[in-house]
Amino acid sequence: MLACAAPETSPEVRPLVDSTWLDTHLDAVVVLDIRRPQADPAFAVGHIPGSVHSPYGGDPWRVTRDGVPGMMPPIDGLELMLGGLGISNQDHVVIVTMGESAAELGSATRVYWQLKVLGHEKLSILNGGYRAWQASAYSVESGSSAPTPATYRADYRPQLVASAEDVSAAIAARTPLIDARSASYYVGERKSRVAARYGTITGASNLPTESYTVGGGGTFIDRSTAASLWNEAGIPIAGEQISFCNTGHLASLAWFAAYEVLGNKEARLYDGSLAEWSADPARPMENTENPNRS
Repeated sequence: MLACAAPETSPEVRPLVDSTWLDTHLDAVVVLDIRRPQADPAFAVGHIPGSVHSPYGGDPWRVTRDGVPGMMPPIDGLELMLGGLGISNQDHVVIVTMGESAAELGSATRVYWQLKVLGHEKLSILNGGYRAWQASAYSVESGSSAPTPATYRADYRPQLVASAEDVSAAIAARTPLIDARSASYYVGERKSRVAARYGTITGASNLPTESYTVGGGGTFIDRSTAASLWNEAGIPIAGEQISFCNTGHLASLAWFAAYEVLGNKEARLYDGSLAEWSADPARPMENTENPNRS
């Protein structure tokens, strides 16, 4: 009697995967290559086999809404974009960046957050990005082909998104706020062009951009390192907390560290961040006196 072949099982969903895991499960996932616009030629020259490409940067991943830059696009637009990439709700998506720096890894965590907001469950980030894949000497392919369109339907999860009103309530309740920018922005020595004022949101703690990756590169820190960062900053590992930066990009690194690495499912990201917050002079900020100004 012929034995029945065991059905192929889906790979375990892990927030961070390495190149060996991806090579093993390549046929069971959709690789979403989001290397930035300046890397477009690099995708045609070489990418992980079977990847679909959607460069992170502006539209369709970030839009200006109500005068605030870098916001999450409308849900229906993201549904159309993902479907056009051949991604369905059932697909296990692995997000790939170049893997060069913490700020660049923030592209992957930002896309990860947006897909989580859409209700996508099967999500991973390739730790170390395309550089790690190359270093492991796994196969690459060149050229590009149009994906087969799919249907995508979002299941919006507002509990992952913080508004300006939520931040105001957090200040009143002394809920932890995490400024994920570099320390020079936090203390008011520098200011982004999108921010109307120097400094940070009142009561915020600073966990700088470079803290989230090994040596400031493209590989995310482990759980024990993240726990040490939170403890040293006096931020509880569990419970409500809101991360922010200038436009909600670097804030996604802090959110990912809290939500996935530390397992805090009450972590939220303030999409408008300081681009929105600082525009209203009635919203409280501190460290607003730039010490470098005469």
